[in-house]
Amino acid sequence: MISREENQLLTQTGPGTPCGELLRRYWQPVALSEELKADGAPLAVTLMNEELVIFRDDKGRVGVLDAHCCHRGADLSYGRLEDGGLRCIYHGWLYDVTGKILEQPGEPNGGEHRHDFCQPSFPCREAGGVIFAYIGPGEPPLLPKYEFLNVPDDHRFVSKIHHSCNYLQSNEGNIDPVHLSFLHRNLEMTESDKKRRVTGSESSPNSLFGADLAPRIELELTDFGVRIFTVRNIADDRIYFRTSNFIMPNFSTFPGQTAAEGYSVNWHVPIDDENHWKFVIVFSRERPLAREMMLRGRDELTANYHMVRNKANRYLQDRESMKNKSFSGIGYNFQAQDACVIEGAGAVQDRSKEHLVSSDKAIVAARKLLLKGIEDVKAGRDPLHVVRDPKANHFSHLAVISEVAPKSADIRAIVQGKIKRQNAPA
Repeated sequence: MISREENQLLTQTGPGTPCGELLRRYWQPVALSEELKADGAPLAVTLMNEELVIFRDDKGRVGVLDAHCCHRGADLSYGRLEDGGLRCIYHGWLYDVTGKILEQPGEPNGGEHRHDFCQPSFPCREAGGVIFAYIGPGEPPLLPKYEFLNVPDDHRFVSKIHHSCNYLQSNEGNIDPVHLSFLHRNLEMTESDKKRRVTGSESSPNSLFGADLAPRIELELTDFGVRIFTVRNIADDRIYFRTSNFIMPNFSTFPGQTAAEGYSVNWHVPIDDENHWKFVIVFSRERPLAREMMLRGRDELTANYHMVRNKANRYLQDRESMKNKSFSGIGYNFQAQDACVIEGAGAVQDRSKEHLVSSDKAIVAARKLLLKGIEDVKAGRDPLHVVRDPKANHFSHLAVISEVAPKSADIRAIVQGKIKRQNAPA
């Protein structure tokens, strides 16, 4: 349990709020590359209560600007993409991707003082099918060279999902290993289960989640956040263990559809304090993703990345299917099942009413890191995982594992062995 004041500290992300200032020290996803077509429209985005406009110019460059024209405040997301920039439809002022004013056509000589000021703009980068922006103070840090951003495009799937709740309660679900044994458990063997096998076993992850409902959970603090070890006893001499990670300040990595070849990423980015975007990335380091995998779950999303199953339709829960098909009755899609429980906790979960137990230790550790990060920012220090040294900009030690092993196995040694192999020269 935390106090109401601490809860507000961790969940309020607008300009000037302690957690908002923390999140602004990092690059944040703001859009998918697929949303910015070369001949498309500008994109209106709200990021931590700040209104932005994102656009791609006729040379393919991406710009992130304050959404309101610095002339008289018109919304630039309605603007025209032409002549090398974004033109406001109110008085025709033209901006390039850096916010420089290229034209003021309603002024004598095209605007004799247009170089005296500019439209507020923000650094941005495009990597791995995602547009990132830095809206914090000072020189932006390095964009971390995560493995999932640097594989070939056909080895990676990216999407996003709107959630009607605060970013934190959604990310805390990622680092809660026990809920896999309940919320996501299937009561029958699905076609997906038949195709997925855990390394070292002929069983699917889903069948192993149900083999031990109270797994052992261990933690390890790292230079990026928290590494989480989850161990389930599945036989007298065998264990099923997984490693997942909380990455400061607002995303997680965990085993997913690509099994040992890669992993999945959920990156939770506040729109405001009661809504957020979850950017979803799945990748394989070894091979292109099958089209079936890339399309799986897309029928659960609308064209604008909202869930088909939502609170208004009670997530289309099927009580009959709860008897012998699905523990939750909310289909077989993890995203919809997660949406039900995180949004059902309220727009901003009141953590002063919760009662944490031993299996919540990763959530406690993540909150402590966030609170420490808030204090670091207040003290003028870079918080954990702000990367400025190019030599430190590698994350092959961000290990994600799903494997069956002998009960006598040293799981930490297995993780270190995997890290060593990932660092070995090709």
